[in-house]
Amino acid sequence: MGERSKRDFYSRDSRPIVLVIVVILILLAFYIGLLGVRGVQLIQDGSVVGIGLGIGVLILPFLGVWMAFTTVRAGIAHQRLGRRMREEGRELDVSDLPRRPSGRLERDAADELFATVKTEWEADPENWRNTYRIARAYDFAGDRSRAREMMKRAVAQEKAEHGGPQA
Repeated sequence: MGERSKRDFYSRDSRPIVLVIVVILILLAFYIGLLGVRGVQLIQDGSVVGIGLGIGVLILPFLGVWMAFTTVRAGIAHQRLGRRMREEGRELDVSDLPRRPSGRLERDAADELFATVKTEWEADPENWRNTYRIARAYDFAGDRSRAREMMKRAVAQEKAEHGGPQA
């Protein structure tokens, strides 16, 4: 990916993605509303089983709202860190690394990238920029759970750097 195509990638219009997220959240709200109505109906039924099921069904909308909120909040925080890294010129450049036909990085290239970034991170693990970079390297290497864990840590470190509340 040359300099121009990197610029095009980072400057592309995000409105379609935001629109899809809004539609999904609207559909989720509708579904949560239906669950709430059904839970109340089950409780109004008056039987022990109906009341138990109704309470269980009413718990689901709260879980759905919580999951949607935390996911959107995390996505916004990750985008903020990514934007800062691009502005500082510290985003991982994988444009020249070999890729599989699926578009994912070749395993050896991802492992080599990870080893380089891990060395940087080990030198200063409290720096949110290094933690962000290792989270991205984990993602490129295919280790999604560690990538999420490290990205969450990077967000917390960045907030602490600015004196904000911990995530």
